[in-house]
Amino acid sequence: MNTTRKLITGLALSALSVTVLAAASPEDIAKLGNTLTPLGAEKAGNADGTIPEWTGGLGKNAAPVDSKGFLGNPFASEQPLFEITKQNAQEYKDKLSEGQLAMFARYPATYKMKVYPSHRTTSMPESVYAATRVSAEKVKLLDSGTGLSGFTESRVNAFPIPSNGLEVVWNHITRYKGGNIYRESTNASPQKNGDYTLVRMYDSVAYPSSMTDLSEKDAQNLLLVFKMNTISPARLAGTVQLVHDTLDQVREPRMAWAYNPGQRRVRRAPQVAYDSPLANSDGTRTSDDFDMYNGAPDRYDWTLVGKKEMYIPYNNYQLASPSVKYQDILQPGHTNQELARYELHRVWVVEGNLKEGKRHVYAKRRFYIDEDSWTIVASEHYDGRGQLWRVGQLMHLQEYNAQAPWYAFEALYDVLSGRYGVYGMINEEKHWLRFGVPASAKEYTPAALRATSVR
Repeated sequence: MNTTRKLITGLALSALSVTVLAAASPEDIAKLGNTLTPLGAEKAGNADGTIPEWTGGLGKNAAPVDSKGFLGNPFASEQPLFEITKQNAQEYKDKLSEGQLAMFARYPATYKMKVYPSHRTTSMPESVYAATRVSAEKVKLLDSGTGLSGFTESRVNAFPIPSNGLEVVWNHITRYKGGNIYRESTNASPQKNGDYTLVRMYDSVAYPSSMTDLSEKDAQNLLLVFKMNTISPARLAGTVQLVHDTLDQVREPRMAWAYNPGQRRVRRAPQVAYDSPLANSDGTRTSDDFDMYNGAPDRYDWTLVGKKEMYIPYNNYQLASPSVKYQDILQPGHTNQELARYELHRVWVVEGNLKEGKRHVYAKRRFYIDEDSWTIVASEHYDGRGQLWRVGQLMHLQEYNAQAPWYAFEALYDVLSGRYGVYGMINEEKHWLRFGVPASAKEYTPAALRATSVR
């Protein structure tokens, strides 16, 4: 059996459902690049001018990039327009989420939001825009909603003109993030008193269309492959996880493996899905909280609530600067809001309610998806009692050098216990993340895990 067959064994669909939900109409598709951006956002600004028109996003040379790849801040000279605190939050509640209001209530003395001028910075390669148009013409939901028909480009949002909540969720899952990526990053899960341990890791992601030795047949139901190698602390060092994500995870479930350096064995890890605790997060988030949301969407009924104007984390270059240390970011209760930047943008609002007979620790979830990049920038998760439990935010920035939306870090706040987790910080690492790295199918096989381990 060759390498690619080993990689994809069990992934190829024997047959797809022949019943599909319709793609976008020709009239709607004609709006892409005209009244809509090439990715499907409203090109025009809002009526009062506080959200500007999209004019192409940031250029690749928007600010200097240092020798280690860290981005300069194109908006370093700007000052906040105003600041939202517990004392004045009600004045702005129509542009705040329930989760943001909960953070003001939980931390009235320290939580704040500095609001800056809005900049629509999302920009992607022309090839991504062209592929997005093809997706609009061809991609459809399978009748179960758990998979896609006609999705051949695994790095673009599948539904630039969505008609329901599930399509918006799929847009986040399939959105463009810069292609194959290699990253050195750090997580932390502060206790209520602020104590924390840094967890360092290397991770990488690769897509079927960017793996040179992967045949079209072998990639039929493959969305992406992901590998994470833990470097420190010592008790976790050398642990490696490998995930093969499928387009239809109900018909062909996600496949995962883990290498344990103590046992020197590679084992299947079927628990890396849905609400199982995610590695390197100290129990602060579930597997499907990674990247704000990932995996099979089949356990929820997804409702498209609509669009709203909202203050969201945006263009957070200062938070990603190498001049900012992890200890500057990590504080008791929440990250340092003095360093955070918020802007007014339009977001899609999608709510997921747990289906009858399905199991998950979150009975309800609500996502706020940036219309320009299709990135979930804020989230709310409710427990089985209907009580708000966790509030998430992704500290967005545009990686202008690679023409891809990215972030300074993700954070998930437990408003009940006072703990939180921060994931994907890069500030003190040796290099900014790398985009477009070459990838081979051989690197993402279970057999390769032992060689990958670093201890």
